[in-house]
Amino acid sequence: MKKSVRLSNAVHLMTLIALNPFDNLSSQRIAKSINTNPSFIRQIMGQLKTAGLLTSVKGHAEPKLTKAPDQISLCDIYKAVDDTRLLNIDTQIDPSCGPGQNIQLSLATYYDQIQETAEQQMQAIKLADIIEQYQQRLAKNPELKLYEN
Repeated sequence: MKKSVRLSNAVHLMTLIALNPFDNLSSQRIAKSINTNPSFIRQIMGQLKTAGLLTSVKGHAEPKLTKAPDQISLCDIYKAVDDTRLLNIDTQIDPSCGPGQNIQLSLATYYDQIQETAEQQMQAIKLADIIEQYQQRLAKNPELKLYEN
């Protein structure tokens, strides 16, 4: 099963928009930074726009955050682009297998608790926190600040 990187990519592109390190913030330029294709970036940007986290005008390479980074939580971004559950039970268990069904239902209770805890933690983490940690890393490693336009 392929791991989703939508949240990671959405945070990456929102950080680029907040810091605006390039002359051009087109989907092609952002895609180059994330090492993906522009259509994937446009898809994520559309989801962020639908969630009210981003504004953009088609044909203009000037996307903007709708809120300050300290008002956008990691959970907000997660729910906008990748609101899949972190852990999932196996729904393909043989229905005649009582132990299998009960194990899955027992797991579901714990998985719900884990999901709730993770979302609470993500709500406490703001985009500003991520940007601050990024900038601290740059201060320690200035060679990482190299951007290619």
